[in-house]
Amino acid sequence: DGHLNNSLGSPVQADVYFPRLIVPFCGHIKGGMRPGKKILVMGIVDLNPESFGISLTCGESEDPPADVAIELKAMFTDRQFVRNSCVAGEWGEEQSSIPYFPFIPDQPFRVEILCEHPRFRIFVDGHQLFDFYHRIETLSAIDTIKINGDLQLTKLG
Repeated sequence: DGHLNNSLGSPVQADVYFPRLIVPFCGHIKGGMRPGKKILVMGIVDLNPESFGISLTCGESEDPPADVAIELKAMFTDRQFVRNSCVAGEWGEEQSSIPYFPFIPDQPFRVEILCEHPRFRIFVDGHQLFDFYHRIETLSAIDTIKINGDLQLTKLG
């Protein structure tokens, strides 16, 4: 019958309607960011990961590079979850302090990026991990999400 909600729920049919969440992923954030808006990234870490990254950017431009409001990078070799931003081609000061490293190879995870007025608040698997204060003033200009590295995406919201 061509409807997505048939009783079989066949994923083969769904792929016809929705592009797969393929890494590297680049998607549009409708209306950009604003206080109270939340971005959800769910996935599974690869079996032998080196790193993966999640960035919220102002557009998709590569040349000149789009401003990066926040880049989250999980690095497995030294168990760091670093964050930074890039404004007008200049990377800011990297932040890396975390209470613990939340990602486990071959295990699912859930990252939530909550936009508040002065900052992004980052949760992993329901636990608040850190805050990152905005370095880009115009929140509505933050309209693109980019995900790359050693992971499979299962859900974005």
